[in-house]
Amino acid sequence: MHAGRQLFGRAVDARHTQVKNFLATTLLSVGLPMILMGDEVRRTQHGNNNLYCHDDEQAWLDWTLLDRHRDVFRFVSVLNARRVQRTLRHQTQRLSLAQLIGQANKAWHGVKLHQPDWSAWSHSLAFTAELKDEGVLGHFIFNAYWEPLKFELPPVASARPDPWRRWIDTALESPDDIVSWPEAPSVPGYLYRADARSVVVLFASLA
Repeated sequence: MHAGRQLFGRAVDARHTQVKNFLATTLLSVGLPMILMGDEVRRTQHGNNNLYCHDDEQAWLDWTLLDRHRDVFRFVSVLNARRVQRTLRHQTQRLSLAQLIGQANKAWHGVKLHQPDWSAWSHSLAFTAELKDEGVLGHFIFNAYWEPLKFELPPVASARPDPWRRWIDTALESPDDIVSWPEAPSVPGYLYRADARSVVVLFASLA
């Protein structure tokens, strides 16, 4: 009985992390993210995405979810707070997504720098992108593998001994899973251990 409760608890924790993984991937996208009211508190509608004709508990928002999943709500709030600060230059210049990606200073990686695994059975990917208007280098790690992986981090020309800072790590407990940009802690060295099925976002100042 006790073992069963432990397995159930681990399954719930894994689902919780996966929710944050998908929300982070969506809200960090360059394009316009599409989320439904209640996604920020794990509202599911029991898998039914066509409830326009229902006026019952299937369609109503259960406000108790805000208390039960307050850490997810906080995660989305901090993500959105940072997102609204991003530059909109690509929109004013009418650049397409393909043009924006093509012009970006970026590099793809796997657990080794500049060695992405594009195979059908790959479970991990990382990329580095320069945010020119903000003078920041961002490093994004996606570990869909069922075990932790150690990812190499790109060298950064900086006066700081440990230039990389951790903004997001969905494997960590709240409030360490995402922090405000100025409070992001330093990452020692040039190797980061990403836990199983997690998303990690690091950044380094180029100034």
